[in-house]
Amino acid sequence: MKQAVLMHGNGGNDQDYFWFGDTKQYLEQYDYKVYWPLLPDTNASPNLAETVEHAAKHAPLTDGDIAIGHSSGCPAILYWLQTATFHLKQVILVAGLYSEDIVNDYNRHMVPADGFDFKNIRNKADEFILINSDNDPWGCNDKQARPVADALGAKFILTVGEGHMGSLTFSQPMPEFPLLKSLLNVS
Repeated sequence: MKQAVLMHGNGGNDQDYFWFGDTKQYLEQYDYKVYWPLLPDTNASPNLAETVEHAAKHAPLTDGDIAIGHSSGCPAILYWLQTATFHLKQVILVAGLYSEDIVNDYNRHMVPADGFDFKNIRNKADEFILINSDNDPWGCNDKQARPVADALGAKFILTVGEGHMGSLTFSQPMPEFPLLKSLLNVS
């Protein structure tokens, strides 16, 4: 069975989170079982290890699956892959948070203190794609994402003027994400 996981960011949920519902429906059209776990403490101060433990329990990924993350869901996917025993077909990370330079009290535990093991992570998926905007209001922009893309050997896509690609604070409801759907390897 083909499977995918959608990992939301801080303040996210498992029912109405920007383009996740549309993406879930799209994947289901191609016979994917889609996991969209409600991640713990995203309205308080989430913890990376607890987030990954929770996701692994509620989204039992196996070889050939797809992982899609948004915002703080992106470092959670990378951290999960560091110790994963499965090999994913595709990982797409949107407006990801990767740098301690932009961490605040709200998300201070979502970037590992000693960084990511990119050498190990890049061997855990056939394809990595990072999508970031040049004007992300939270700082999850192209400048802090490019080094991650380089370290992963990932395809990097820079969008112009797209902000955080989903944010209620900045009035970006973004119920659909056509670019993402065009990049998904659903075969």
